[in-house]
Amino acid sequence: MEDNQTNNTYTGPKHAQSQPKETAGSFFKSLIIDIVIAVALAAIVLFFIRPTIVKQSSMEDTLHENDYMIMYRQAYRSHTPERGDIIIFQSELYDEDSGDDKLLIKRVIGLPGEEISIVDDQLYINGEAYIEDYLKDGYTPAFEIPLEGQTYTVPDDHYFVMGDNRVGSIDSRYHEVGCVKSDQIKGRVVLRLFPFNKIRTF
Repeated sequence: MEDNQTNNTYTGPKHAQSQPKETAGSFFKSLIIDIVIAVALAAIVLFFIRPTIVKQSSMEDTLHENDYMIMYRQAYRSHTPERGDIIIFQSELYDEDSGDDKLLIKRVIGLPGEEISIVDDQLYINGEAYIEDYLKDGYTPAFEIPLEGQTYTVPDDHYFVMGDNRVGSIDSRYHEVGCVKSDQIKGRVVLRLFPFNKIRTF
């Protein structure tokens, strides 16, 4: 009586089916596509935001020199600036480093048509004292616009801006800066990204 056994035939070690090797041409094509996508995404992002570094002390104690900020470029496409907004705008002050006009960071204080006056270091808007708890020194000295005790009306389509460091800020109180026209505004500061222990939105 024979044992009923299955005969297994040895055919040698099995090998995985070989895959076609990627050619250098397809690799570079894929790399170029990735680069194009990355550049396109970066361009889209920069269309909406712009990183910027504070290079002045005029906004202390809110912003300090070398703070890393994010500016929202499209902030005013659908509405106008509001009082208290921190904006970046193109001034006519000469920037010795770049050779171009300086970009300044200031806070919007007076809106078009409003009356601005400064009496005994107190800011008044439309005849009412305007209280600000973010000022570095707690008061607003008068300079050229308006002169102490006089009243200045903000022109249409313009904004009266000042730094939070009122003693050390060159802003709308000086003829060399004056009121900011809407088309000078580049965007609104929305985020301080660095220092990391002082990250905050505006």
